[in-house]
Amino acid sequence: KTDTFEDLHNVLTQSFGFDGSEMASFYVSNDEWHQGQEIALFDMGQNEDIRMMNETIIEDLLDEDNTKLIYIYDFLNMWTFLVELGEIVEEAQGTDYPNLLFVCGQVPSEAPEKQFEADQSNEDLDGYRFDDYDELNFDEHWN
Repeated sequence: KTDTFEDLHNVLTQSFGFDGSEMASFYVSNDEWHQGQEIALFDMGQNEDIRMMNETIIEDLLDEDNTKLIYIYDFLNMWTFLVELGEIVEEAQGTDYPNLLFVCGQVPSEAPEKQFEADQSNEDLDGYRFDDYDELNFDEHWN
């Protein structure tokens, strides 16, 4: 009942083999995995509304109706995890909490590059291909 988001952060970093020294944040999420309120590991002084992991009790934000979090570790590599509350149980003696019930997938040796829609289709918003400048009738020597 007193476990914080920092406790959950520590479980996640240890479980996935990270050293825990990078910036990280949780974001409250809805059923469509939209990023909501931030719970940060470190206070960067940029936003007074951000909650801190070491001060925020998990039970204060997660319950049977609000079960989803987005967890981002290492803001340069943007390791992104979708975390969902599995169950709320009475603490059993000899069990560490919070704990992971299920992990899906294998963590690659390095973070995959983020693919954006424009990168995947190789087109800009007007339907032109980024790598085909000849179709644009652009005079490169205009000056």
